[in-house]
Amino acid sequence: MPKTLKIWTLSLAVVAAILFAIALSNSAYELTSPSTLQWHVLLRKTYSIGAFALVGYLLRRALPEFGRQNAFPTCIWAVALFSAAIEVGQDLTGSQEGYVSNLFDVFCGAVGGFVSVADLAVARLTSKRARERPPR
Repeated sequence: MPKTLKIWTLSLAVVAAILFAIALSNSAYELTSPSTLQWHVLLRKTYSIGAFALVGYLLRRALPEFGRQNAFPTCIWAVALFSAAIEVGQDLTGSQEGYVSNLFDVFCGAVGGFVSVADLAVARLTSKRARERPPR
């Protein structure tokens, strides 16, 4: 029996590898948000959340390929861990960020992971409120 191609898993691996490489590249940072811009750090943090949300979305889609359905906590924690791995990689390549900045970046990863499953949180809250509402 041939194994089926896990397209979401492959997509996740490719995108995560590309984003990891970009995160370790000073020239990519300078190209995407030049340090001459007044708000370059805010810009970097903002698009990092978007990039982490993309990783979380792809992870969310890949989980069912392995029989996993509970994407909510998995995506938040896994994307935060991905962000932490980037911080370790940046540290090993000479980044001089401090621990507070590293922690904030990992928090941005968790936020991106949450964004990727935010609709699940809204659906949970909505269905819970509907069940708690007395019949009319």
